[in-house]
Amino acid sequence: MARATNKLTDRQCRTATVPSGRRQVKLSDGGGLILLVKTDGAKQWQLRYRRPSGREATMGLGTYPEVTLSKAREQRDEARALLADGIDPIENRKSRRQAAASADASSFEAVAREWWGAVHWHEVTESHATRNLRRLEQYAFPTLGRRPVGEIEAPEVLQVLRRIEQQGTVETAHRVKTLIGQVCRYAIATGRGSRDPTADLKGMLRSPTTRHLPAVTDPKELGGLLRAIDGYRGQPTTRAALQLAPILFCRPGELRAARWETFDLDAATWDFQPTKGGDPLLTPLPDQAVSILRALEPITGRGPYVFPSGRTAERPISENTLTAALRRMDYGGRMVAHGFRAAARTILVERLGWGVEIVEMQLGHRVRDPHGRAYNRTQWIEQRGAMLQQWADYLDSLRGDQAVIPIYGAQR
Repeated sequence: MARATNKLTDRQCRTATVPSGRRQVKLSDGGGLILLVKTDGAKQWQLRYRRPSGREATMGLGTYPEVTLSKAREQRDEARALLADGIDPIENRKSRRQAAASADASSFEAVAREWWGAVHWHEVTESHATRNLRRLEQYAFPTLGRRPVGEIEAPEVLQVLRRIEQQGTVETAHRVKTLIGQVCRYAIATGRGSRDPTADLKGMLRSPTTRHLPAVTDPKELGGLLRAIDGYRGQPTTRAALQLAPILFCRPGELRAARWETFDLDAATWDFQPTKGGDPLLTPLPDQAVSILRALEPITGRGPYVFPSGRTAERPISENTLTAALRRMDYGGRMVAHGFRAAARTILVERLGWGVEIVEMQLGHRVRDPHGRAYNRTQWIEQRGAMLQQWADYLDSLRGDQAVIPIYGAQR
């Protein structure tokens, strides 16, 4: 194909203006390439050509000087080569953009952000979801972000995890592996992936060092902590949360984000979604919990959260509020808000004789029957109600410095 005769120079393009009385001027470079100059100084490259159907068309090639004269000529020649093969340049551009958009929508980062907003955000606490997004942004996106999620292989994921492991943060490597696996399984469910490559990485990472959160599990010491909580001089909402934490022994995020709409104080129940992706759990409330909530209702009952932030009623207290309060009571290093769960599990099983399955279910852990089926949210509700009431009464006995023996006979 003969190359069009060049008629423009860089100087002509740079100095071109619109004569007085005209709205625009068109400078031809040949082969259908035109520089459109407007009165405001804007300069636009255009390609005039006939489509394979015979109809005339105009295709924009960008603005000058961002697109130089030589670059505009390259685009013209590429377009005319397509025309020689019977391909419409405009339709070809649309197809390429659609393919790029489809590829972007199927990239690991795009799928991960979609999964995070559509699924993960609703399954865990806000702070936990935010931390996990930061982990993906820091560790996974730089390497895997632009890769089509369906093409990612196990060695690529292992390379990402090895870099984290080499930084000495083995636990983080395991967490990122879990997140990548969740994203890949979401991709499978939405038709953008075919398998989860993390399934091939079992045993490829070092085991993380087990870290036990500080927890007071000795009954006598726990009684002293309960009395310290009752005497806490901070915010009444914080004191109420600290009083409920040992009674209900739910995860701290579940307690601090509790909403009034999930409580039925007349029926003495709390119907909530565990933050670790477990099944919804219907929790019977012992008398002591109902009394605390009824006393708190006139204070915070007009807003959505049982324990609202001191800055706005539209957000709950921060994740550090309860542990910070424990530090102020001189329990820093000995107890964190999550430690009430360990205390309840230890004492309920070892001292009060409750079955592990019932305690585990109340902890919000998945418990399965002998056939491998998960129990539903109301399973053992009568037993759990009796257990929680006995537990609350037992805590009262510790608070009153009474003998630390089961108030009722061991039950299973």
